[in-house]
Amino acid sequence: MEDYRSIRIAALAEEDRPREKLLLRGKTHLTDAELIAILIGSGTRYLSAVDLARHILQSVGNDLSQLARLSVNDLRKFKGIGEAKAISIVSALELGRRRKMTEPRQKTKISSSADVYRLMRQELQDETVEFFYALFLNRSNLVIKKQLISQGGTSATIADPKLIFKYGMEYLANAIILVHNHPSGSLKPSNADISLTKKLCLVGQNLDLPVLDHVIFTDVGYFSFADEGMI
Repeated sequence: MEDYRSIRIAALAEEDRPREKLLLRGKTHLTDAELIAILIGSGTRYLSAVDLARHILQSVGNDLSQLARLSVNDLRKFKGIGEAKAISIVSALELGRRRKMTEPRQKTKISSSADVYRLMRQELQDETVEFFYALFLNRSNLVIKKQLISQGGTSATIADPKLIFKYGMEYLANAIILVHNHPSGSLKPSNADISLTKKLCLVGQNLDLPVLDHVIFTDVGYFSFADEGMI
């Protein structure tokens, strides 16, 4: 009969393996030991990675704060934990510490075309070539992502609709605002600008991902398709 102590993670039911469990049920369903087991990858001849992780946690009273105080050399004292595994644990806990110290960035709320113009100044002020951006918004009109779509010459750039809406779906956006600059300073949309805007608005309607505005940026002002009733 096989020694029960030598059962490996691979021999467990799929839903009990940490990596598979994370994929099937999500990260919040994993215990601390299971998360650490993913970091260390493998256990010893007699302990699975999960059991080894439990052993390490028990040594610090199952306190992650105390675990974070252990050095690489401290962790290497556990049988089955070499330098590489110890470094993985220390690095993961350090990332967690840094994340806790980082303040969440406040998302920008878009209430008007003027908000778009102010938001894009950092990217587009004084540029000598055209850049095309898409702003992806959530239901509250907060900016999820400011995404560069393309850049071109002094008079034009190409915006691929497939790329724009691909990003929109990846970011789970609820709306899109298009922005591009005119290095010439002209506030008048070109025929190509008008045609592209109509095309993107139509695609957005079909995908239930509406284009709310298309703002043409210049250093001295801007043009808004929405303000002009062109969307």
